[in-house]
Amino acid sequence: MKWYPLALGPLQTNCYVLSKENNTCLIFDPGEESKKLSHFIRQNKLNPLAIILTHAHFDHIGAVDEIRDEFAIPVYIHKKEADWLLDPALNGSQFFDMGKLVSGKPADHLITAEKEMNIGDFSFQIFETPGHSPGSLSFYFKETGLVVAGDALFSGSIGRTDLRGGNHNQLLRSIHDKLLTLPEETIVLPGHGPATTIEQEMDSNPFLNGF
Repeated sequence: MKWYPLALGPLQTNCYVLSKENNTCLIFDPGEESKKLSHFIRQNKLNPLAIILTHAHFDHIGAVDEIRDEFAIPVYIHKKEADWLLDPALNGSQFFDMGKLVSGKPADHLITAEKEMNIGDFSFQIFETPGHSPGSLSFYFKETGLVVAGDALFSGSIGRTDLRGGNHNQLLRSIHDKLLTLPEETIVLPGHGPATTIEQEMDSNPFLNGF
């Protein structure tokens, strides 16, 4: 499996496209710039199967409807943030001067618990990792050794917890109990900034020292 990061929108939010040898792909967090993302997909002759959201802050969902409609694919999100797709007050776009309010259609599938999931040839584990937001999710691909962590864990940092439903202690518990238990060589694909590894964050992330 290959993975491609695309930094989209004014906050340079990482959208990830994960693809198989048969050119099927999953799209994580299409936050903005739907034309840029669509061009990448078509240029690489990929066949999207689904949009999967780590959470529903505005900078992660801005291009959801355009990409969903263009490729006729379903959207997955945690049930706790299902309404956030529809409401600028909940997803935060109402409170940040980014040029537009983000409001769209409901998700096609609601994730209600941690589980193994299969979409096409993709198999992965869903972890609930709240703290940055109530419905934050991480997606672990054991075979490839990577986890799409959204805004839970960054290279040298962690997600902010001062937005709606954020909880600092809960986020630290999520990281410690769900992410740091993964193999140390696991690649972490964060919502912003460069990729990292579990080992690197265990060794040097100042927010995790002493927890």
